[in-house]
Amino acid sequence: MLIEALFYVFGAILVAASLAVITARNPVYSALALVMCFVTSAAIWLLLEAEFLAVVLVLVYVGAVMVLFLFVVMMLDINLAELRQGFTRFAWLGWLTALAVIVEIVGVVWARGGLGIDASRGATPEPAGYSNTLELGRVLYTRYAYPLELAAMLLLVAIVAAIALTMRHRAGLKYQDVSRQVAVRREERLRIVKMDAEKRP
Repeated sequence: MLIEALFYVFGAILVAASLAVITARNPVYSALALVMCFVTSAAIWLLLEAEFLAVVLVLVYVGAVMVLFLFVVMMLDINLAELRQGFTRFAWLGWLTALAVIVEIVGVVWARGGLGIDASRGATPEPAGYSNTLELGRVLYTRYAYPLELAAMLLLVAIVAAIALTMRHRAGLKYQDVSRQVAVRREERLRIVKMDAEKRP
């Protein structure tokens, strides 16, 4: 009973924070509301005994991505008036996309005849040494090994593409050549010049 009550409380907070993300006028407030969404989602995962996913969500998204996003938003000088004008012009496209997503979700749930969860059976008791992290790793590297490798390749391609797009060489700039620095010789670093002594008048 307590777990169900906490689930509905966290769910209500999650919905309210999600609405605050898209309705906040200040991008900093919107980012903070998104942090609240992530923390509340992690709490719901803890209620579902998915501790690994909850910790990863908080560490990766809240601790790294959102902090970086907040720093970028606070450092950039964003003209909010122009930004709102750009959003209002494409508001109809956003509503149309949201409607399409809702229709797809409802259609999938309706076609499956519900969420596919048999609540009458209840949860299956697990042994004392059960670890959901271990089970998650076993499933990922056995049943979903090929999709995992494909996702890794896609992430690698995205990283390489981002580096290639941002790595621009401009004329007049000096770059560090590590291989040339390592292969340097003594004769190339020091030049001895022999000059005749000069007498002062």
